[in-house]
Amino acid sequence: MKKMIMVGRSECGKTTLRQALKGKEIRYEKTQYINHYDVVIDTPGEYAETKGLARALALYSFEADVVALLINATEPFSLYPPNVTPVVNRPCIGIVTQIDIPDADVDQAVHWLKLAGCETIFKVSSYTGEGIWEILDYLKEDGDVLPWDGKAAAERPRNVLSTKLA
Repeated sequence: MKKMIMVGRSECGKTTLRQALKGKEIRYEKTQYINHYDVVIDTPGEYAETKGLARALALYSFEADVVALLINATEPFSLYPPNVTPVVNRPCIGIVTQIDIPDADVDQAVHWLKLAGCETIFKVSSYTGEGIWEILDYLKEDGDVLPWDGKAAAERPRNVLSTKLA
């Protein structure tokens, strides 16, 4: 599979998406530093939110095949400036997370990712599994064996063991 680095602000769903892509139970874990998990590089939101730490994201992007800009569907603003994707010499995709939240504005999040320069955009819910298969299919390379047999298995609701939203 293509290696993907996930970039986004704190609480946008990067770690939860990583767990969902692997078929794991959803547990709240605050990412404290840049972590490598097989084909996913999970980054703390503070790196994207802080100018001094953002340089580290640029350096780690060289270890990935794909840069994923994440934004949750309830954001009141975009973290990404217009046309930011050309600064990365990797394909950039957009991922809208938390599409299952009642007051989500998915269209606004998609618009912001398009303004940032993302041409390929996925809409996902890590809890319900919606959109997970499309990301896996995008990252898949010839000869890869995915953790599921098909879309129905990949997009099943996840077991959530977090009290964060309770």
